[in-house]
Amino acid sequence: MSIISPGFGGRRRSSRPDLPPGQYLTEDFPVLSAGPTPRIPLDRWTFTISDETGGRTSWSWDEFQALPQEDFTVDIHCVTKWSKLGTTWRGVSLDTLFENVESAADFTMVHGYGGYTTNVPLEDLLDGKAWIAHTFEGEPLHPEHGGPARLVVPHLYFWKSAKWVNGIQMLPQDEPGFWEEAGYHLYGDPWREQRYQGD
Repeated sequence: MSIISPGFGGRRRSSRPDLPPGQYLTEDFPVLSAGPTPRIPLDRWTFTISDETGGRTSWSWDEFQALPQEDFTVDIHCVTKWSKLGTTWRGVSLDTLFENVESAADFTMVHGYGGYTTNVPLEDLLDGKAWIAHTFEGEPLHPEHGGPARLVVPHLYFWKSAKWVNGIQMLPQDEPGFWEEAGYHLYGDPWREQRYQGD
């Protein structure tokens, strides 16, 4: 008697080198949210970096727009197994936002309007790896996709790219955010299929 079910082949590997294992391509941009879509007027939008000593650096929407802007093209990979390649965005690099922030912390908790949180190591936000984006495919980012601004960390599963982002809190140790508390992987590398705890 076989202990392996017929047709079982383990984790599927894509024949495409630009597609992480277990992912499929989509031309759409599926909308997945854990709750209602916040709608934040631009005159009330702020983004704040809070260090571990309580220091805060904040930007209003106009101040954020006055920062150096970057256009970037990246592939994005959702934990629900869809991938969208060659997406184009405009926004501000986290390198720019952290330019005058001093911290000894190695971890962050990203916060969004509506109460969403996700943890990301600081090194995964710097050195050209992450942006706060306000434009997608040449159009202002729609609220259902995280507008007016969302985090984009393309080398991690897309739940790490927090929608409706409004701040980053520096942490001395790693702590789980919303989906991580619910069983998602603490890190979320799509190339290693780190979808859930234990992966």
